[in-house]
Amino acid sequence: MFDTLSDRFSDVFRKLKGRGRISEENIGEVMRDVRTALLEADVHLDVVKNFCEEVTQKALGAEVIKTLHPEQVMVKIVHDELIQLMGPVDSRIPWTTQPPTIILMAGLQGSGKTTTCAKLARYCQQKGKKPLLVAADLKRPAAIDQLEVLGSQLGVPVYSERDHQNAVKVCRNGIAVAQRQLQDVVILDTAGRLAIDEELMTELANVAQAVGPHQIYLVLDAMTGQDAVNTAKHFNDRLELDGVIMTKFDSDTRGGAILSVKSIVTKPIKFIGVGEKIENLDEFHPDRMAGRILGMGDIVSLVEHAQQQVDVEEAARLEAKMKKGDLSLDDFIGQMEKVMKGKSLKDMLKMIPGVGSMMRQSEMDIDEGEVTRMKAIVHSMTPRERANPKILDSSRRRRIARGSGTDTEDVSGLCKQFLQARDMMKQMAGLSMGDRMKLGSQLAQMSMAGGKMPSFKTSARPKFQVSKKDKRKERKRKSR
Repeated sequence: MFDTLSDRFSDVFRKLKGRGRISEENIGEVMRDVRTALLEADVHLDVVKNFCEEVTQKALGAEVIKTLHPEQVMVKIVHDELIQLMGPVDSRIPWTTQPPTIILMAGLQGSGKTTTCAKLARYCQQKGKKPLLVAADLKRPAAIDQLEVLGSQLGVPVYSERDHQNAVKVCRNGIAVAQRQLQDVVILDTAGRLAIDEELMTELANVAQAVGPHQIYLVLDAMTGQDAVNTAKHFNDRLELDGVIMTKFDSDTRGGAILSVKSIVTKPIKFIGVGEKIENLDEFHPDRMAGRILGMGDIVSLVEHAQQQVDVEEAARLEAKMKKGDLSLDDFIGQMEKVMKGKSLKDMLKMIPGVGSMMRQSEMDIDEGEVTRMKAIVHSMTPRERANPKILDSSRRRRIARGSGTDTEDVSGLCKQFLQARDMMKQMAGLSMGDRMKLGSQLAQMSMAGGKMPSFKTSARPKFQVSKKDKRKERKRKSR
């Protein structure tokens, strides 16, 4: 999502580079391109109009014409306006002082509402809560079965009454059960339809009136574009929503609904679904989303994701091994599996500043199967070989290649890259956090571009050790 819009914004700001000071005419030309880019992204017409007027006013009244770097100031103004357009948002759920907190989930059929209920239950578990799922979707066949399967995967109890067709009674009984079992969060999975109709809205209104939910969230399919905005408006008129959850954020949709919902419906986007798995639900942060749209990446979300997957004690142990240069292939593969849990390699690379646009410009296609082949090679090694890949001779490499279904060149390449990475991580262990992030970003961008390792100058840079082989070559060269 937003790839096309990001490319268009990059082209727009690139036109301002090298112009020195610019005029009002230049700003008008840039804003015409911005307006076109937003309309092509399926952003609501009124939103586009107001957005462009605000940006133009701030650009003309401020520092763009006077500055020697107009593109930087324009990026800052557009970035701030995008944040204003989508925010402010408090993605936290306001828990009640007297449990349970009741959350009513509404939405059209096919928007991913039932799956989102399970994702939200997992989110509540991570916050230290004990959720109960209530299967109040009594219209769609197998809706109860689906919720029970998802609940069993999470270890979350699911309340259902298969013989009832009264959603109000089911919700009331479910809340009563939660109070008896001391469950502090109740998530009501209500019925949906293929389109908005009076029967659906009446049923939802009756449930809301009967149970008095503390939060009402509308689940919207981001792929429906402007229809999602219209749907949100209709639901809000009847239910008074507290927030919106956008699903299928990982799809190829243009993303106009995400930029339009807050302005048209005046209700914030609280969460976004970034995949089909239960763990693929992220809090919505307008500032991070604005950074993604403008090609700045989202390194904060990447770090947060890594912190959620990696244990603190385990991270300290690995830090100590990195400093000694004792990191093994088992450590490498184990941490890679944890960090990548729930995310693809392509998604993670896009979060690094500059890498996403580089991937699109070079039309580079990330081979997700490379990670699988890497695991197969490592798992075909003995524990001693994983601890010290330097002992691999031609016979060992052939055996590992046969066991993993790869070529000996693949085995050699993996070991060479791992040893280089281990040496680099040993050196990085002595750097400051700022220098580490700078070097990591450079390495990622250079590897994506197929270039050489970047030079990294810093006062704290440790010296590289010269191997005996290199010393011999240097002596021979001098002797000549």
